[in-house]
Amino acid sequence: MNDFVALLASQGALLVFAATLATRLGAPVPAVPFLIVAGGLTVGGQLSVVAVVLAAVLGNILGDGVWFLAGRRWGYRVMRLLCRISLSADSCVKRSESILGRWGGLSLIAAKFVPGVSVVAPPMAGALGMSNLRFLSYETVAALIWTLGFLFVGRIFHAAIQDVLAVISNIGLGALAIGVLLLAAFIGWRYRQRRLAQQADDIEHIQVEALREALAAGAGPTLIDVRSDEARALDARAIPGAIGIGLKQLPKRLGAFADGRELVVFCDCPDDASAIAAARVLTAAGLPRVRVLAGGLDAWMALHAVEAPETEPIRVVAPLAAAHST
Repeated sequence: MNDFVALLASQGALLVFAATLATRLGAPVPAVPFLIVAGGLTVGGQLSVVAVVLAAVLGNILGDGVWFLAGRRWGYRVMRLLCRISLSADSCVKRSESILGRWGGLSLIAAKFVPGVSVVAPPMAGALGMSNLRFLSYETVAALIWTLGFLFVGRIFHAAIQDVLAVISNIGLGALAIGVLLLAAFIGWRYRQRRLAQQADDIEHIQVEALREALAAGAGPTLIDVRSDEARALDARAIPGAIGIGLKQLPKRLGAFADGRELVVFCDCPDDASAIAAARVLTAAGLPRVRVLAGGLDAWMALHAVEAPETEPIRVVAPLAAAHST
């Protein structure tokens, strides 16, 4: 056995643990390939199945546990951080809100197999008040299902994996360079896709100063908060008088605004992405006076110098209640 394969065989469990932990913490490290390769190496006894399983499960629990505790401590602030550093966190947060609100603790299992959502679901569970014991129970089950699933794939295709390892070992540093280049290309492509999605030349914006003046004059527009119910539960901040209608529910509520009144939509997401999407829904329905609040809820709060509460975030356990019966 050459040195490359020998390294994988001797340090496979450690590599699986490190890759899994990095993935769960949000780093752009693909843990699944490491786990599949490790599964292939367990067939010939080059790696211990028990060691690999324990390494992967521990990496899952530690990585997700950090985010869970952060969510319990800082609530919506953690979600905002994820929105700022992720290439696609806005869509992932929305998907996590939907999954967690519908499935409760079971969502932690489903989230393992949805890229990006696996990072957002644990802090959201913490912010929504899931207990430590329930989180640890669901997280352990989820980690076992995720680990054993990909480990099983590796064991099935172990012969092909051995061939791939042989090729990679012959390529040596060239394979590492190619992998780094592919990862960089992927990140660049995702970043470009996000920037294209944020272009909103067709949408009119209103600054918070202008909105405040209009509201003070008593002739202000109707405000629509397009955050989801779960997002508003995480973050109790609001603009007085705003109507809460989630982006997904907006198409069903268009009739309420058919009188042609002026509408201003806002959210608390990167580059007003959800608000821009909502504005396009409204304008496509023929509503003539629709604008997006530039900077969203954050800009409004900054203008009014209202600091977010320093106490524990509001605990809203209703969305998780259904999980008790599962």
